[in-house]
Amino acid sequence: MAKYFDVHPENPQRRTISSVADIIRSGALVAYPTDSCYALGCRLGNREGIDRIRSIRNLDDRHHFTLVCQTFAQLGQFVHVDNDVFRTIKAATPGSYTFILPATKEVPRQLLHPKKKTVGVRIPDHVVAQALLAELGEPLVSSTLLLPDEEEPLTQGWEIKERLDHVVDAVLDSGDCGTEPTTVIDFSGGELEIVRRGAGDTSRFE
Repeated sequence: MAKYFDVHPENPQRRTISSVADIIRSGALVAYPTDSCYALGCRLGNREGIDRIRSIRNLDDRHHFTLVCQTFAQLGQFVHVDNDVFRTIKAATPGSYTFILPATKEVPRQLLHPKKKTVGVRIPDHVVAQALLAELGEPLVSSTLLLPDEEEPLTQGWEIKERLDHVVDAVLDSGDCGTEPTTVIDFSGGELEIVRRGAGDTSRFE
């Protein structure tokens, strides 16, 4: 059974956040809220956790996992960013955007797109997600909590607990999340490409 953690959306309890970070460090797969919708997340290098995300969402090896980072400095450890792209991304973060970029050697091969050697990165504008990332001190390997054959992600913590009780280790609930996933911008091909229009405003990229 998944552990259930109820946290305040604006002033998350430090002890609760610390407990969730501890179980992530121990190898847990968690469902947690972001500024777009709920996500599945595990520690970087947790091969079993990544395989479990693939299984829950029925993903193939071409799926771009996302490294959800606390800060821009942290993000820069895992992707190659030139000056022009740096300025563009910096102006849009934190926010509901995922950026696809060439990965550094810090990123496990299991997370990379098999042909492009790219990975998704983002910095969420969400108090609870930021508190968890700060406590963890490293990115979360994440994917939107969108189940196979369903059109919208799950948005309620209690429903996630009810439906995924046997396949995740913990649910971090801070109230209702949105149903719109992040806007995805691909910078890996030399020219900017809007891959998915979502919660983030695309006008700044057009």
